[in-house]
Amino acid sequence: MLRISTSWMYQQSVNTMLGQQDTLDQTENEVSTGDAINVASDNPVGAAQIVGLNHILAENTQYTSNITSANTRLSTESSTLSTVSNLLNSVNDIGLSAMNGTMSSSDLSNMATELTQYRDQLVQLANTTDANGQALFAGTSTTTTPFVMNSSTGAVTYTGNDEQAYTAIGSGLQIANGDAGSSLFMNIPAGNGSFVATAGSSNTGTLVVGANSVTDSAAFEAATASGPLDDTITFGANGTYAVTDAAGNPVTDSSGNPITGTYTDGDSISFDGMSVTMSGTPASGDTVNIQSDTASNTQDVFTTLNNMITALQSGESSTALSNQLNNQLQSLGQAMNSVSTTEVAVGSRISTLQQQQSDYSDLNVTYQGALSDVQNVDMATAISNLSLQSTALQASQQVFAKIQGTSLFDYLQS
Repeated sequence: MLRISTSWMYQQSVNTMLGQQDTLDQTENEVSTGDAINVASDNPVGAAQIVGLNHILAENTQYTSNITSANTRLSTESSTLSTVSNLLNSVNDIGLSAMNGTMSSSDLSNMATELTQYRDQLVQLANTTDANGQALFAGTSTTTTPFVMNSSTGAVTYTGNDEQAYTAIGSGLQIANGDAGSSLFMNIPAGNGSFVATAGSSNTGTLVVGANSVTDSAAFEAATASGPLDDTITFGANGTYAVTDAAGNPVTDSSGNPITGTYTDGDSISFDGMSVTMSGTPASGDTVNIQSDTASNTQDVFTTLNNMITALQSGESSTALSNQLNNQLQSLGQAMNSVSTTEVAVGSRISTLQQQQSDYSDLNVTYQGALSDVQNVDMATAISNLSLQSTALQASQQVFAKIQGTSLFDYLQS
């Protein structure tokens, strides 16, 4: 026969009530905090999931903040480049108007003054800073003023660097948040981007060099394969011409024949894949120099404006003025292309940022939902459990109190 001692029975009752009290305390804690896991021991697997999800959400928050900063900076750059583009278009219009033979010296002087104002405004735009005061076009040297103008000569020097600053917008994903002013405003190919055609400074005829371009890429590449071109078209009597290289040797065609011909007003001269359109009548001995672009054959946009200002102030003949302005307008066209290309690149980056930000927004909803499933308590269930557990504990306490008050005499009396 199994005998159960009174002390053992009491201990078992106490242990049961303590267990019920622990369960009730945990449920009360869940209801008061709203968290299903308050210490790792509550649910070790769930606690590890919470740590991982919080880490991901923290990273996403940081990347989202980076995206916001980069987007603000690039939006400022986009707006600035749009203003620069409009300014250069205005400069181009002035250059074209100045070649009108009816312009007086006073008109040309006023145009020079207007271009001077545009140049100064362009320097200010090139030194634009973001909301934090960091230069947009200084490369990674964002705390410096990248463009410094000599107040006497109007010449502009670049003090930034050639590097591009980047912002981290994801794990292993970066995006450029600015552009170096060296490539945008300074190292711009001269002429049409492939070669420069310039009328000789001592020409005495009325020859004006107009639009020029590469019409046969293969022929041009073959002509420049052994080095950059430095050819000269020399005119003789009645528009005859011959082409020589830098050493004075005749330039030949693919058949080995010297390139010669006769030019008439409005014609173009073509050789080595290049076409140079001209107007007017050359005098005997007049020349046109052809130089292909090299790394050193560049012209910054500020020099282009300064050259246009100088030409307008020079008081030279209409022919000389037209030649100088035509040459500078081609360089201006390259600067406009540089700005346009950068505008497109900046727009693409902004689009990427917006897409990435949208992705993070969607991911955050997903991760927050997963975190809530693991971390947050089901309040309705918890409150129901709290009521049941409280009732069960009270019942246990009442039973224990009743048993504790009984004795052998109570048993005998019954």
